[in-house]
Amino acid sequence: MIANRLIGQAPKIGIRPTIDGRHGGVRESLEEQTMQMAKRAADLIESHLKHPDGTNVECVIPDTCIGGVAESAATADMFAREGVGVSLTVTPCWCYGSETIDMDPMLPKAIWGFNGTERPGAVYLAAALAGHNQKGLPAFGIYAKDVQDSDSTDIPEDVKEKLLNFVRAGLAVAHMKGKSYLSMGSVSMGIAGSIVDAGFFEEYLGMRCEYVDMSEFNRRIEEGIYDKEEHKKAMDWINDNCKEGEDFNPLEIQKSIAKKQEEWEFVAKMALIGRDLMVGNPRLKELGFGEEAMGHNAIAAGFQGQRQWTDHYPNGDFMEAILCSSFDWNGIREPYMLATENDSLNAVAMLFGHLLTGSAQVFSDVRTYWSPEAVKRVTGFNLTGDAKDGFIHLINSGPSALDGTGQQSINGKPAMKPWYEITKEESQKCLDKTNWGAAITEYFRGGGFSSTFNTRGGMPITMSRVNIIKGLGPVLQIAEGYTIELPEKVHTILVERTNPTWPTTWFVPRLTGEGNFKDVYSVMANWGANHGAFTYGHIGAGMISLASMLRIPVSMHNVPADKIFRPSAWAAFGQENEGADYRACENYGSLYGI
Repeated sequence: MIANRLIGQAPKIGIRPTIDGRHGGVRESLEEQTMQMAKRAADLIESHLKHPDGTNVECVIPDTCIGGVAESAATADMFAREGVGVSLTVTPCWCYGSETIDMDPMLPKAIWGFNGTERPGAVYLAAALAGHNQKGLPAFGIYAKDVQDSDSTDIPEDVKEKLLNFVRAGLAVAHMKGKSYLSMGSVSMGIAGSIVDAGFFEEYLGMRCEYVDMSEFNRRIEEGIYDKEEHKKAMDWINDNCKEGEDFNPLEIQKSIAKKQEEWEFVAKMALIGRDLMVGNPRLKELGFGEEAMGHNAIAAGFQGQRQWTDHYPNGDFMEAILCSSFDWNGIREPYMLATENDSLNAVAMLFGHLLTGSAQVFSDVRTYWSPEAVKRVTGFNLTGDAKDGFIHLINSGPSALDGTGQQSINGKPAMKPWYEITKEESQKCLDKTNWGAAITEYFRGGGFSSTFNTRGGMPITMSRVNIIKGLGPVLQIAEGYTIELPEKVHTILVERTNPTWPTTWFVPRLTGEGNFKDVYSVMANWGANHGAFTYGHIGAGMISLASMLRIPVSMHNVPADKIFRPSAWAAFGQENEGADYRACENYGSLYGI
């Protein structure tokens, strides 16, 4: 079974217990309390969080507390040896600020100061954050709302939320560093997101860009550079689980059963090859293809497809849909982040969502705003409930992760679960609710098959998108909302106005009554590109924290103000939070910029 074999160990969380360094009674009285605070933080993190590959997150704590610069330097040395990617400082007391802070400019960092009256942990928190800000090392400040007793071992709920939010976002930063984006092909139909900007990936994400021509798929197919045994296994699985939908092509140009079977053989090979290009495959080395076995260490990728490929060969829809899903012929496994039309910026949004949740991501066209009036005119149906103000039709030109059917469940409600929590029965339900429509040759002259489904309603989702603006740089857009279901007749009328073989999600963003979220139309009108990616859950707060670590400003969001968590320095850039975000990001510059 092939896993996501990305090179590099999983980043660890380094916890720094800082202490008042004065010997002769002060330090000695605080050693146990301080170290126990670090261990409680580690227990919280390790019991609640997993890496995207499903393995447990590991925390490391130095053997001694940090009372001054010598112990601070020793801890930094330990963190480097241990592969620490996120730094969390904890203390219940006063410590010597600039002597004990973490000075590594590349590590996301936070400080948790205990809110108690016996010792001034909050005073150290404020002093240390001031030092961070003065030295240009942004750090998150964590401080409980309510005072605790000095012997309390509880972590308040507000502190838990901030700790986990920070660590999730920090791990996402650490996981991206040193990995690759693989561009399979070049620019698709002039879509700007597929003009891969290597500077953005290098300077903001710490990633490199790799490139292969789509002819590499041809070469590997013609020369047999794939695992033929696995291909047979894949075909058996496809024949058992991937049922073809209605062929909407005119009868006179529909392909024969034999020709369609040839196309299934072809697109299955594409899926194997696309995966092997991303992460490699040791089986290829056994077959004599040592170079091809290595892959490109790609944590995300995109396939150009249209039009140079799809005008002649079967499209990449099956490859994209099945790799982006949490399961295939090898069983349940971590989904791959593979963007349609090589839209690298949407791939980044998918990557953010996956690293924060461990779940599959759905790539979509942000295609149509349907107003209540337009729905009434076209279908005769009056929208009610969550759909009463209209909705956005999210639909992709063929492929979307099958998790997007919403056939998994959490507490009995539709969901897209972290891949390592999905059951075999749930993966089968997703397959059963997906048809594979023959590609409409008006779009895809070379044929292929598109994943066709209708997302279940009632799922909380977060749609996001990265855009690059000349003179400004990258910005992030976020829209939290819900999926809805329409009556079957209404659904059919609306999807048949476009391409009925493509997967559909009806999306209602959560409105605020002002700005970009004044109404549903405003969300659609202010979305920055033709694509968006969505993930299960309302994770906008985590995305905002992640963006601030990378110094990417958020241009549009509907996250409640009390959920937003950014480094403490952001408060110094003005009282209007979103304008301050822009100014702070500009001031600090990209995380890996030279």
